[in-house]
Amino acid sequence: MATSKTRVLFLSLCLILGKVVLSQFDELWLVGDDDPLNALQTRRERREERCDYSVGKWTFDETYPLYDSSCPYLSSALSCQRNGRPDSYYQKWRWIPKACSLPRFDALKFLGKMRGKRIMLVGDSMMRNQWESLVCLVQSVLPTHRKKLTYNGPTMSFHSLDFETSIEFCWAPLLVELKRGVDRKRVLHLDSIEDNARYWRGVDVLVFDSAHWWTHSQRWSSWDYYMDGNKIFKAMDPMVAYERGLTTWAKWVEINLDPSKTKVIFRTVSPRFFLLFSS
Repeated sequence: MATSKTRVLFLSLCLILGKVVLSQFDELWLVGDDDPLNALQTRRERREERCDYSVGKWTFDETYPLYDSSCPYLSSALSCQRNGRPDSYYQKWRWIPKACSLPRFDALKFLGKMRGKRIMLVGDSMMRNQWESLVCLVQSVLPTHRKKLTYNGPTMSFHSLDFETSIEFCWAPLLVELKRGVDRKRVLHLDSIEDNARYWRGVDVLVFDSAHWWTHSQRWSSWDYYMDGNKIFKAMDPMVAYERGLTTWAKWVEINLDPSKTKVIFRTVSPRFFLLFSS
């Protein structure tokens, strides 16, 4: 019973920590105001409001979406329009926070604020989806010959050459390492992360997610065994394994990243979006 309560407490803590309450710096570059007096007023207003961007409502907006299925960086598998969905109204909903305003996305202002910086989204297909969306939001304001896509191991990077900004995606659905062991069996190393983390160094903004892959049933599991230290386990409570994996990730962040140079965000669990795994 105590163990069960501990797990519930841990998951609750993950959800609380995962809520992104933007700092004063974040809010300023979102608003995109370069005037010092306006910036000071904005900072004061934001401090008074203590805005929680997760509290609000969806409002229908005819001016949306800000990009469509013609974006060349969209995966066919992730584009409803390319796969024959006849309606498009679902793309016209805009999120409005309750206690403050969320300005319409401005690609040039965003790139200006992110000039010379690297942004990386790390995780599973949810993060891949978010990466594609962000790239599609900014790519239309860039000349064709001033943008490019590069690949390095599990990463893909969109580059704005004039702004010297990169928006990157790193495939690491479990964050920790998944390797082949004896007899080619797949082993999930709950206390090892460096093989993935070496791609995260030197990044200015890191956004992580990891959840759904930990809860797949045995039929859909990506591993055959768990390994923690020198111990190998055939079976383990998924929430216990998830806790240990995230603890390894959190320790790596604490030891290796300077919070004055790298902003780290952990994205909480989203609803499943594959019909195959929806039950």
